[in-house]
Amino acid sequence: MKIGFIGLGIMGSRMAANLQKAGHELVVFNRTPDKAEALVKAGAVLAPSPEEVGRQCRLVFTMLSTPEAVLEVALGQQGFLKELPGHSLWVDCSTVNPSFSRQMAKAALKMGHRFLDAPVSGSLAPAENGQLVFLIGGEENDITEIRPLLDAMGKAVLHIGGHGQGASMKMVNNMLFGQIMVAFAEALKLGTSLGMTEETLCQTLLNGPGGAPFLKGKENKLLSRDFSPEFPLEWMHKDLHLAGVTAYEQEIALPFLHAAKELFAQAKQAGLAGEDFSAVYQFINPK
Repeated sequence: MKIGFIGLGIMGSRMAANLQKAGHELVVFNRTPDKAEALVKAGAVLAPSPEEVGRQCRLVFTMLSTPEAVLEVALGQQGFLKELPGHSLWVDCSTVNPSFSRQMAKAALKMGHRFLDAPVSGSLAPAENGQLVFLIGGEENDITEIRPLLDAMGKAVLHIGGHGQGASMKMVNNMLFGQIMVAFAEALKLGTSLGMTEETLCQTLLNGPGGAPFLKGKENKLLSRDFSPEFPLEWMHKDLHLAGVTAYEQEIALPFLHAAKELFAQAKQAGLAGEDFSAVYQFINPK
């Protein structure tokens, strides 16, 4: 099957590589073409624009950083949607706010196409190993059609509900991760101020009832202060911002969300934007 894939960052490049390993023909686009080099060497076609991806494919995956980036490649001057043949399927794996996903679904449907919002739970290693969890909003039949492709990239497919519900679940998921990371960073700061070592704190806290599994996966980063990115801090800040936008749209108050978002904003301003989001600990408790 010929598949379009737009967005070849930390996640998208690995997802596309797994589709390629499963024997699928890829037509790819990335704003920075050199990120497609490995895929092209393995047989992918590098398109010069998103619209060229649309001309060659009936199925397009997007994995992009922000709603603005998604809007540009889908509906911009060189957007792919207008070039797709009728009844094509667009699968957006980007982490965006639910109202934006519903907006994109309406735009696709208006142009005669189908849409799934299919963000993923998991970062660099799960993406590389085909162990992502897909959180999907849209029609069951469309999910069934691409299930073999999702299975090539992930270990589980969860149909959350209609359009926008996959994006909703991903937003809740990342909001929780961001707040847990800040809470743990503050616990470590208090503990070290009381004379305990980071090693003792991690061993005790992460193996106790309060130790979230994802925090255990960050233990080595925290202890070594090696914050090489699995999920960049700037994107966690973006996700918390979008959660705040959604809370405003829903007319609900989430004060701790906004406190966490501001901490990530400060860490970003302090030069940690490109580090893993666990680097918020470096900002809270610098050595």
